[in-house]
Amino acid sequence: MTKSKRLILILVIVALSGAGLVFAQRYSRRDPRSYDRRYDNRRGVPEWRPDREFSHDVFTFVRIRYSSGYDRGGYYGRGWGRGRGFSGGNWATDYPDSDLNFSYRLHQLTSMEVDPEGLVVELTDPKLFDYPFIYIVEPGRLVFSEDEVKQLRRYLLNGGFLMVDDFWGEAEWDNFYYQIKRVFPEREPLELPYSHPIFHAVFDLKEKPQIPSIGVAINSGVTYEREDAKTPHYKAIYDDKGRIMSIICHNTDLGDGWEREGEDEWYFREFSEKSAYPLGINIVFYAMTH
Repeated sequence: MTKSKRLILILVIVALSGAGLVFAQRYSRRDPRSYDRRYDNRRGVPEWRPDREFSHDVFTFVRIRYSSGYDRGGYYGRGWGRGRGFSGGNWATDYPDSDLNFSYRLHQLTSMEVDPEGLVVELTDPKLFDYPFIYIVEPGRLVFSEDEVKQLRRYLLNGGFLMVDDFWGEAEWDNFYYQIKRVFPEREPLELPYSHPIFHAVFDLKEKPQIPSIGVAINSGVTYEREDAKTPHYKAIYDDKGRIMSIICHNTDLGDGWEREGEDEWYFREFSEKSAYPLGINIVFYAMTH
């Protein structure tokens, strides 16, 4: 990686050690009639400025804007949304609310210097290598181009970390598995046991959580979105030295827990506060320190 190698997190001393955490809920509900996918509207998320002394070591939440096309089942993905702006495309699910809210909570609850804006980057963009952490959402219909396959492989083998989130059931897993095997034909995603430090690094999670979308949680009372998605899976892809290059969060939706924190108090307390933010922070902390 080119930007402060592992970003080392400036002695990442977590402000709260993970015990006795209490969140203050923020109500920044969006108007569904005008879903503006730009960062010039912070939707009530507080602004802050990273310390100038550490301006070259600021953590930036980077969302990947990926292409889509025919998946293995013949479905034509929604693609990039080729009009002006960021509309359209599975890559944009929960954007920008989840990115803004998670960046704020990371800033609020740890001693990390965090970019308040976040970033959207394509895998083929040369500046990808300036950022050690990237996020892909809803890969169930993702289709990598050949250039994206090559660039993602190079990025991960050179020290980058990929978090994959929010896809459900066997069909979506099959499509993602096919795509990630194009990147790493020689490697298998392996299930992380509950004992793995990623579930305990900062916040001590009581289980491997399943986080449903807000609609499923409120309307159905269950935590799974499909009958073949009742068990959450957290899988990792390792490099030759045993470093986790990617964590794959399947049958769970951390992004909705971040995005929808201000829309329903029960959902916030039950899923955002208990699981989505603690696990997200654990993942970032672990990725940046290993």
